[in-house]
Amino acid sequence: MTHALLKRTTHKPPPALRLWDDIALPVSRVHELCGRARRTLALRIAAKTGGPVLWIAPAWGADPLNPVAMADIVPPRNLVFVTPRRPEDLLWSMEEALRSGVAPVVICDLPGPPPLTPVRRLHLAAQSGAELGKCRPLGLLLTPGDGGAAGVETRYRIDPAHTPDSPRWRLDRLRARMAPPKSWQLGPNGPAKPQQP
Repeated sequence: MTHALLKRTTHKPPPALRLWDDIALPVSRVHELCGRARRTLALRIAAKTGGPVLWIAPAWGADPLNPVAMADIVPPRNLVFVTPRRPEDLLWSMEEALRSGVAPVVICDLPGPPPLTPVRRLHLAAQSGAELGKCRPLGLLLTPGDGGAAGVETRYRIDPAHTPDSPRWRLDRLRARMAPPKSWQLGPNGPAKPQQP
């Protein structure tokens, strides 16, 4: 009996959380957000899912979320905060949360980019969570500066670019497996106009 190794059918894109027209994050995968406004973008992504959201941040962190500003984006009742005391427990907590598949978004606010092996473990945990849990979890790693976590599905950098008239941000897709680098100017309700990197 022979088996066809290649099929001529078209491949469907993986399920994704669509943020705006041409910005989508594949679910059951781990993505990296970096830049000075990374927490703002993470909250906007969390708002798209409707909660609950698990937010993991170090107990020794010096810059916690601003609850007043956060409430304008996502209802505080949708957030569950986890504050591990040891650095190695940050990624362990995220891995366990993704594997459980009970929260559509798991966010880990890190002091720096993690190495490749823990990121691979996070991808596997997210895939297990999609099979065993009640949702397809999305993992977000928040890293300072330009980021640089190896093995992430996508990497976005977001920085403030406010004008005197309105709040604005510059969003750059630095890395994606299925899309080229691209930049956007974001307003309060999404992309204002595309820009070239």
